[in-house]
Amino acid sequence: MSDREVLAERFEEHRSHLRAVAYRMLGSLNEADDAVQETWLKLSRSDVSDVRNLGGWLTTVAGRVCLDMLRSRGTRREEPLEDQDGLIRLPDPVVSGPGGVDPEQEIMVADSVGIALMIVLQTLAPAERLAFVLHDLFSVPFDEIAPILGRTPASTRQLASRARRRVEGAAPAADTDAVRKREVVDAFLAASRGGDFDALLAVLDPDVVARSDGGTLRPSLLRRGAADVASQAITFARFAETGHAVLVNGSPGVVSVAEGRAASVMAFTIRGGRIAAIDILTDPERLARLDLGSVLPG
Repeated sequence: MSDREVLAERFEEHRSHLRAVAYRMLGSLNEADDAVQETWLKLSRSDVSDVRNLGGWLTTVAGRVCLDMLRSRGTRREEPLEDQDGLIRLPDPVVSGPGGVDPEQEIMVADSVGIALMIVLQTLAPAERLAFVLHDLFSVPFDEIAPILGRTPASTRQLASRARRRVEGAAPAADTDAVRKREVVDAFLAASRGGDFDALLAVLDPDVVARSDGGTLRPSLLRRGAADVASQAITFARFAETGHAVLVNGSPGVVSVAEGRAASVMAFTIRGGRIAAIDILTDPERLARLDLGSVLPG
């Protein structure tokens, strides 16, 4: 086996981990794959014979690649969820069948990386996001993160601390009982199908937020408060009627189908036994890229 083949084999051992890092940084599965490929290219051009911890080296390289990608997007602090054209921008969901998450997907959605957390990560400035993701989610020491940002370890620690406060304030811990969460989602779907306004109010948190990302081809939706969200029962009923139970970022969700194709992916954030957020991807272009055939019946 050639040296390059040995290097490629060692890289493959870390690919899933690197993709998980890039997904948390970028919120896009396609861009995460691009970042992993760029990390491989940088590895293939580097002399790592003296590198004792290849996984750590690759993680910091992937972090630098993602930071450059974020900066090239023109991402800014407090980036709005809704852009100037009224379009909702949701991160890519990680969808798996109801039977469980396969090992690679499990890495992708470990650390309770639900859609709610991914949305908050999108609002962080690139440097804050890097410091928080690498340190808090992947335990990279600050003295290894600091050179990526061109800062001191103390300054990097402050960035992560600021990001942590914002994450904890905007995305407090969700319920963890998978069975109970599925029961809550099923109750919501049944109430939606039946147009039962009171039953919807009973299962929704008073401050629930519902967001729908239709891209440029379908309408976006943003509703706040239980009464406002419940008033959209007809909209939710359409998704519920053709819905199939799945896991979205490791939590109970729904994929609805129209004409044999995925029409939407619904993710739910549940706190205190009630639905605190509903995030729906209906953008047909992004749904097609998710390759959901494996989670659909037939």
